[in-house]
Amino acid sequence: MAEVEDGVTGFGTDADGDRLREECGVFGIFDHPDAAAVTTLGLHALQHRGQEAAGIVSCDGKRFHSERRLGLVGDHFSRRDVIERLPGRAAIGHVRYSTTGGTILRNVQPLFAELDAGGFAIGHNGNLTNGLSLRRQLVRDGAMMQSTTDTEVMLHLVARSRMPRFIERFIEGLRQLEGAYSFVVLTNKKLIGARDPLGIRPLVLGRLGNSYILASETCALDIIGARHERDIENGEVVVITEAGLQSIKPFPATAPRPCIFEYIYFSRPDSIVGGKSVYEIRKSLGRELAREARAGADVVVPVPDSGVPAAIGYAQEAGIPYELGIIRNHYVGRTFIEPSQYMRDLGVRLKHSANRAAVAGKRIVLVDDSLVRGTTSVKIVRMMREAGAREVHMRIASPPITHPDYYGIDTPERDNLLAATHDLEGMRDYIGADTLAFLSVNGIYRAMGHESRNAERPQYTDHCFTGEYPTLLTDRSGEVGPKQLSLLAEAS
Repeated sequence: MAEVEDGVTGFGTDADGDRLREECGVFGIFDHPDAAAVTTLGLHALQHRGQEAAGIVSCDGKRFHSERRLGLVGDHFSRRDVIERLPGRAAIGHVRYSTTGGTILRNVQPLFAELDAGGFAIGHNGNLTNGLSLRRQLVRDGAMMQSTTDTEVMLHLVARSRMPRFIERFIEGLRQLEGAYSFVVLTNKKLIGARDPLGIRPLVLGRLGNSYILASETCALDIIGARHERDIENGEVVVITEAGLQSIKPFPATAPRPCIFEYIYFSRPDSIVGGKSVYEIRKSLGRELAREARAGADVVVPVPDSGVPAAIGYAQEAGIPYELGIIRNHYVGRTFIEPSQYMRDLGVRLKHSANRAAVAGKRIVLVDDSLVRGTTSVKIVRMMREAGAREVHMRIASPPITHPDYYGIDTPERDNLLAATHDLEGMRDYIGADTLAFLSVNGIYRAMGHESRNAERPQYTDHCFTGEYPTLLTDRSGEVGPKQLSLLAEAS
């Protein structure tokens, strides 16, 4: 779901833009008496995938009901009066991450449109790499866009289709898309899920009694006590009605290439992605990192929270004690890190505090999941030294990020990626560590259970490390140039 306000790409609520941001999470349930309430719980579990806005659309069989809000799920959808305005036995929900330049309500999903055959709502996790091109053509043909998201393109493609049945219209729209997507769609009689032909973005199927559920991650099933049935396959469309579930495969069969960052960073540690425990994979990444880049140290310290599982694996493999040398403050709001340069400089200290008793006088290994701009690492390393650490060795449980993403991850342009502009020694000097090392690309694949990366047909989407994009980048090859997709900037 690409979107930009005032032509400015954003980096979430991190003042330095130094963390990767996954744009969205989706949820849907069919034939349940408390569909909206269950959807609210599912979105709570997916809050890590989107913290700027949330929305739910329900259907009572005749009418659709929509509630969309800026802010956290719990800030709005835990209220009884909101849930009461969402009647019906079917609902879909969506959470999204922020972008700078002003978030506006018309971009909050699920989006809704009325067709000649009735209404439908849609929620999207991912990014269309030809969304700008499709948008331009639709506008030239007379379409009136109401949002700045690439998701809205799908509304118009379905509306303009001349196919007789809705599902045929929807699939005709899918065939025109490039990039990454997991869609949940609600009509007055159906819940539909669709995953792109490579399966870049995740989507799972669950059951709660007789009710089918679609969700971005299994943790959304766990919170409501639902059973995980299976993943929606790459290139699969599932149609859920009162008659049951129908699976459609409208694309040629191809090997899946899920996004490797779902395992490294985005998915919740307690989720199962592609049949693999995210928590166990992250520990394996740490173990591989210790095998490749062991440091002489007294303690292993995770950069919380995302670096914790990898640090546990590193400590276990290296035989070095694991300590919480950094304490995370989970109660810092956006206000504290936005208004002034002074507060931005304090941003890391507001979110992270040194545990002096665990690091003073010791040689420490700092383990983090990734390194983007490096600005946060600079502050963390400095914090450890000021707390008395004798040596600071930085270890990153993924390879250097050298290329931006165009599939739904909010990454800086290439010139702002530290690994794209510095060699290893330059990066080490920049962050101020005594040593710096990254996990190799093959190390990631070993942690995932493969001997190595298949160079001819990689098992995962790993372009941020390799520069090998798995799909066409139509918008990027044209007038957009080497910039992050910017729908509003180009359409205005």
